Amino acid sequence: MAKKKAIATIPPKPIGRPSSFTPEIAQEICQKIGDGLSLRDICSEAGMPSRQAVNRWLHENENFRYQYAHARELQIQHYADEILQIANDGRNDWMIREDAKTGHQSTVPNTDHIQRSKLRVDTYKWLLGKLAPKVFGDKVEVEQTGRVKINIKIGGDCN
Repeated sequence: MAKKKAIATIPPKPIGRPSSFTPEIAQEICQKIGDGLSLRDICSEAGMPSRQAVNRWLHENENFRYQYAHARELQIQHYADEILQIANDGRNDWMIREDAKTGHQSTVPNTDHIQRSKLRVDTYKWLLGKLAPKVFGDKVEVEQTGRVKINIKIGGDCN
């Protein structure tokens, strides 16, 4: 009997571009998210992957998914701290205005700065209410009105 020659098989090439995932890049992304940066801002930096790549990594890599979720929790706390910082910072809330005719100086509220600070706080509050509704969302109370009628029948057949 004649021996059969072994045919070398070439494994199929994977479809698509190879992943650029590294634990170091994943760690850097998570660190920046925890520091309050958005994924959009992070991915626009030089040397960072695209948002689509990060989303793909989240889908494919369970460890990165866990790191990312933890980073998002830290980001929420960062936003809460940011609200306190904005609310407690009154440095530009007042300005000195000089009367052109008399030259008299007076201190007046800087309404533009105050309104901008209010907008920033409101934006963070809204975002926190969406990202962590159980902790930062508005408490909704449910009140029920109406009557309930209960009929109790005592006795009868107990077969």
